[in-house]
Amino acid sequence: MHTAKAEFYEKQGNQLVKALKSRHAEAYYCGSREDALAKALELIPEGATVSWGGTVSAVEIGLKQALLAGNYRATDRDALTTREEKEQAARAAFSADFFLMGSNAMSMDGQMVTIDGMGNRAAALIYGPKRVIVLVGMNKVCPDLDSAVKRARNVAAPMNEQRFHGNTPCAATGVCADCKAPDCICNQIVITRGCRPEGRIIYLVVGDELGF
Repeated sequence: MHTAKAEFYEKQGNQLVKALKSRHAEAYYCGSREDALAKALELIPEGATVSWGGTVSAVEIGLKQALLAGNYRATDRDALTTREEKEQAARAAFSADFFLMGSNAMSMDGQMVTIDGMGNRAAALIYGPKRVIVLVGMNKVCPDLDSAVKRARNVAAPMNEQRFHGNTPCAATGVCADCKAPDCICNQIVITRGCRPEGRIIYLVVGDELGF
């Protein structure tokens, strides 16, 4: 990464961390994927129950792999084969010690936009798991809330649909059509503007581009 880009990410990322803390969340700036992995493992004690919501960011920093290989009670929903098993794991996540997820979009003033098809990831973010760790790549950071909502709908959702191969307009064109398709992954759009109880949500703002 070019030095100027790294410096820009660090300065902007630290401003975002301040904004997130002002909204009663716990937040850290991690300059690299390696730093983010080390911080996440520092936060999650051995023996903890951990689940996640299909986060590509956790795979990209090596966190999912480390949890599955380490002394943790980690549930890998992606490794399950039947729909019933996946649904059971999604419900079990609500009682986990830690839930991991990526961010679809984040405003510079610390508001996060989460877009979801089934709603299990958004539901776990809102209530259930004791702690939620959100990995925020700097590519997800937008100037304001309006641009964050636009990013979630017009970039994150159509890009994610390329891996899900759903029967939606954006799967075919890459462009959001504001559809009502049965496979729509934009059924739930949640704006997280604060954290209650204080510190339950932990944001790791990473000085790199992660996920979609």
